[in-house]
Amino acid sequence: MKEILEDLERRREQARQGGGQKRIDAQHKKGKLTARERIELLLDDDTFEEWDMFVEHRSTDFGMAEQKIPGDGVVTGYGMINGRLVFVFSQDFTVFGGALSEAHAEKICKVMDQAMKVGAPVIGLNDSGGARIQEGVASLGGYADVFQRNVMASGVVPQISMIMGPCAGGAVYSPAMTDFIFMVKDSSYMFVTGPEVVKTVTHESVTAEELGGAVTHTTRSGVADMAFENDVEALMMLRRLYNYLPLNNREKPPVRLGNDGKGDPADRADPSLDTLVPDNPNKPYDMKELIVKVVDDGDFFELQPDYAKNIVIGFARMEGQTVGIVANQPLVLAGCLDIRSSIKAARFVRFCDAFNIPVVTFVDVPGFMPGTSQEYGGIIKHGAKLLYAYAECTVPKITVITRKAYGGAYDVMASKHLRGDVNLAWPRAEIAVMGAKGAVEIIFREDKNDPEKLAAREAEYKARFANPFVAGARGYIDDVILPSETRKRICRSLVMLREKKLENPWRKHGNIPL
Repeated sequence: MKEILEDLERRREQARQGGGQKRIDAQHKKGKLTARERIELLLDDDTFEEWDMFVEHRSTDFGMAEQKIPGDGVVTGYGMINGRLVFVFSQDFTVFGGALSEAHAEKICKVMDQAMKVGAPVIGLNDSGGARIQEGVASLGGYADVFQRNVMASGVVPQISMIMGPCAGGAVYSPAMTDFIFMVKDSSYMFVTGPEVVKTVTHESVTAEELGGAVTHTTRSGVADMAFENDVEALMMLRRLYNYLPLNNREKPPVRLGNDGKGDPADRADPSLDTLVPDNPNKPYDMKELIVKVVDDGDFFELQPDYAKNIVIGFARMEGQTVGIVANQPLVLAGCLDIRSSIKAARFVRFCDAFNIPVVTFVDVPGFMPGTSQEYGGIIKHGAKLLYAYAECTVPKITVITRKAYGGAYDVMASKHLRGDVNLAWPRAEIAVMGAKGAVEIIFREDKNDPEKLAAREAEYKARFANPFVAGARGYIDDVILPSETRKRICRSLVMLREKKLENPWRKHGNIPL
């Protein structure tokens, strides 16, 4: 028996070594952790249960029969994050450059299948050179098997991708279908075709960093949600995000009060909010200040902070309960909705709806962005995505209009007409078809050459419409509240909505304007 146990330990050690010490050292030299080190950091101590440590590829072409390494370039299994179950796969760049083979894909598929059976999230730590060329179409088939599982798991269990090295070609489409994508600066890349192919086909000279680096995808393309300085920071922030999410679509997110077990008082008032909105309606202010002052302990986990900054999205807690925050940002483009911000917010609202997370919306929107670039880019269809997402959403929806809510953008931003549950407004909110100046210039065209008359008409229009009471008179606004009591009113609304039940008509699926 002793020999058998020694043989088992020897085999385990061989699998743990991956591609060998030389390649592990090379990984460290690049500032990257190994596949197993990443799992150790991500999961709670001593909770990782590894599967398929001894799996090997079955390829015999191009000398592969002599190159077999246990595990075949990916470490898979399950463990705990803050005591909650999670399934994980971590690609090992020290083994064949992390290239995906048929056996490698089967390992990933196995943990994804099990995650679906037990209802637990899947986290993928991606660090791979792509498909294993020596296996040809078998490796491509492996990718497609993973893709199919990504689609089946979508909206059933949360899926998170961490790009921690290269991710090219077909490999990018699995992360693209997951709920969140994190990247590491200067060491992770995502692109469908690399710089060499781009140069050959389009004659553009571009570096890997410029083409598909973390900064590119978090600021220009919007493909990734966040970029971090190194592997350690990325994994710590991933643990933090995990705390906001439910395990699956049949559960509610975890309730986490403060360290004292009591948490931030629900009735906490903040008098500074009474003066947050400037007297001048054209002067901007920082919507993030409102968010931070309203949520529990000022703790706001913002997503995509460097992309489409005219809208703010992220997770926070109210009385310990996870909420999704969507807010127009007057500091950027006056808070107008455009193509990028509509898509960014729509995807987030749909995630919250899929996983039972209430949506709190702070509105200060003068309308949709005008211009040929927006119209030619399809703002009509892309703006409709946000409209569709809010209208379809059945989780509790609480909306607070802080200042402007003009035109179609008023409708889109979780209005009462799109089944908003609780719609509140601050006293200086302006809910109208458009701003007073533009409205008067259209209604009273005949007075356009008389500035005094126009000014009087504008003052009349403002007095009549630039307030929340016309909407309040029709029941479109449930109440006009003091800004300082915003937190209290949202918390009370969330308690009231805790057992909300609303179902959409049966259908195979809707046809969102993609």
